[in-house]
Amino acid sequence: MRIRLNLLFFLFISIGHSQEEKVTYDFELTLEAEYRYFPKDAAFEGQKDHFPSLAIRPEYSISWNQGDDALNFKGFFRLDVDDERTHWDIRELYYQKTKNNWEISIGLKKVYWGVAESNHLVDVINQTDAVESFDGEQKSGQPMAQFSIYTNNVGTFDIFYLPYHRRRTFPGVKARLRFPLVIDKDDLEYESDAQEWHQDFAFRWKHYFGSVDIGLSHFYGTGREPLFVFDTLGSINAFYPIIHQTGLDLQVTHNAFLWKLESIYRHADAQEFFALVAGAEYTFGNIKSSGIDIGVLLEYLYDERDQLALTGLQNDIFFGSRIAFNDVQSTEILIGGIADLKNSSKIFSLEASRRLGASWKLEIEARLFSHIDNRELILSNFQEDSFFRLSVLKYL
Repeated sequence: MRIRLNLLFFLFISIGHSQEEKVTYDFELTLEAEYRYFPKDAAFEGQKDHFPSLAIRPEYSISWNQGDDALNFKGFFRLDVDDERTHWDIRELYYQKTKNNWEISIGLKKVYWGVAESNHLVDVINQTDAVESFDGEQKSGQPMAQFSIYTNNVGTFDIFYLPYHRRRTFPGVKARLRFPLVIDKDDLEYESDAQEWHQDFAFRWKHYFGSVDIGLSHFYGTGREPLFVFDTLGSINAFYPIIHQTGLDLQVTHNAFLWKLESIYRHADAQEFFALVAGAEYTFGNIKSSGIDIGVLLEYLYDERDQLALTGLQNDIFFGSRIAFNDVQSTEILIGGIADLKNSSKIFSLEASRRLGASWKLEIEARLFSHIDNRELILSNFQEDSFFRLSVLKYL
């Protein structure tokens, strides 16, 4: 990973530190054994059906100066049958200073924006770890300097300086959920002559007004999502464009309802478009005094890029249900589906998790691709890639 961490970063650890003050340490280690199975015959040569893997996630934090200074670390390593999915990453390694109503973070960090369930349009800071998960939920650490200031009446302001762009890794020859041609991340070009060293900036304001939570953001710099161009022969050309992206995320709480909206307008020399996710979640709480909560979700997804949308979500409906048993084992189930409103394409999903004792956890995931239309330029490559995933985690 070609990321140059300035040595001055580590000097911040000693700021305000003395031998008399109390220092708090915390270390956690998560071990994971995962198995993914693709029951259908592979669409492309070289692809396999069975993918066992092992993952390690160490976490370490140290704080001093009554918690006003801290150093946080989250690492990740996976060993997989797919060579590209065998990878390591520093998810987070940053120094954080808090004082009065402001906070500064310097290093590699993960930042999440958004309120929707099916697609996180406004979440633009971190690069997607595309080999780790299909749904884009997993992110890589982003080098940054973040300054935040909190006010009671005006809201919270976040300013980001992002000095380095991280390329997205794509599945290898043996992997499923890939294009006919294997994409080497190093083959993707940049629009900027500065390439990955283009200096990016972002700003976000968030506040609440009673039951309304609102966020406004703007990002300028190298897009985290590559722009794919398909020629008449089916070949893929891709590069990272310089973009301006303005985003809005809004959530309104009304009784048992959560009304959600995410929308973006992205402008680049090669492409500009508008996209949104809008919907609601209603929760039936404590069903028949059982302690079980059942949430019903419905969202509409729109993207002006139509079939060129990298997610394949351009005019779709997401429907689902979230079941929380609120038991000692923290059992949770999320079932849902996405249906295209213009053709027959559908994706069904199941995610479930349950703790086993005090230090074990079981996770299950399944994705079913059904009647994927050949006009879907992205999803049509995955129509044979329905899969089942079983994961066992041990917390140390």
